[in-house]
Amino acid sequence: MASEDVKRSESAVTTIVNLAEEAKRGARDNVVPTSYGVLTICKSLIAGGVAGGLSRTAVAPLERMKILLQVQNPHNIKYSGTIQGLKYIWTTEGLRGLFKGNGTNCARIVPNSAVKFFSYEQASKGILYMYRQQTGNEDAELTPVLRLGAGACAGIIAMSATYPMDMVRGRLTVQTANSPYQYNGIRHALQTVFREEGARALYKGWLPSVIGVVPYVGLNFAVYESLKVWVLEANPFGLGDNSELSVPTRLGCGAFAGTIGQTVAYPLDVIRRRMQMVGWKDASSIVTGDGNSKAALEYNGMIDAFRKTVRHEGIRALWKGLVPNSVKVVPSIAIAFVTYEWVKEILGVEIRISD
Repeated sequence: MASEDVKRSESAVTTIVNLAEEAKRGARDNVVPTSYGVLTICKSLIAGGVAGGLSRTAVAPLERMKILLQVQNPHNIKYSGTIQGLKYIWTTEGLRGLFKGNGTNCARIVPNSAVKFFSYEQASKGILYMYRQQTGNEDAELTPVLRLGAGACAGIIAMSATYPMDMVRGRLTVQTANSPYQYNGIRHALQTVFREEGARALYKGWLPSVIGVVPYVGLNFAVYESLKVWVLEANPFGLGDNSELSVPTRLGCGAFAGTIGQTVAYPLDVIRRRMQMVGWKDASSIVTGDGNSKAALEYNGMIDAFRKTVRHEGIRALWKGLVPNSVKVVPSIAIAFVTYEWVKEILGVEIRISD
């Protein structure tokens, strides 16, 4: 149930916080006043929020196109590709149509990114402290596997905390001027879903989202951090001559990490979006049909959604919308990482992800 999922999420948050506190207590010769720590945390959250908001806004048209391709009814194809789809939206809905749902996305992604980046830093410090205590090596560094664990924990915590907003954001995004029923905004959508479908409906698609967090968020962080360390140590093509990587090099590391993460986890994202649409009684013209009629398809769970999608539309359906997602994820992830560290430098925070 959703309530049990939330409790497990809260337990995970408590665990990460306790790990961070142990790391702070274990830090030697670096004891700082509590007020300083609180200020540093606030600056870290602001940096993560700004990074998430800017990166998503920059690729909002591609994000909407991806979701429309993921859930459109195969019996009534309106979007046959990325370019054609963007042109169709521009023709039928104008400039505002390209950014439909972006306000809701930013309202969700800003706290999501802030919590995710902050949780990763705290989890990394806590895990590193425990790893050094276990190995007895005070100079030990995080391995890629440990970075993957820290990134996965951060992603699950952030995603669970803001999932209801993501669920209604998906429905707001697929609305068009001709939709049979219109949500008037994020608040109205949350209230309507809660009233008509119940509290559990706000967490539809939560399970594939959690499973997808491991390869997507975890690999993003792990590959990005490991790649930066490798570039500095191996110095390929002279990219690591200095102790700090240049902006183009950071962008390249972020782009490579984002591409790997999104490719591995993409089928889970398609299933998540389709599960979010189920139960929306007026969305039969949008949600995928069952192969024989234009009625909305019901799923009994994640496995059932995978089985019916492949049976009625083929294995390729699990990668619908991959093109706009691939185009958007590279600049989005790269901008997010670089902006995050830039903002923290401007705000005067000494501890960064690269540390």
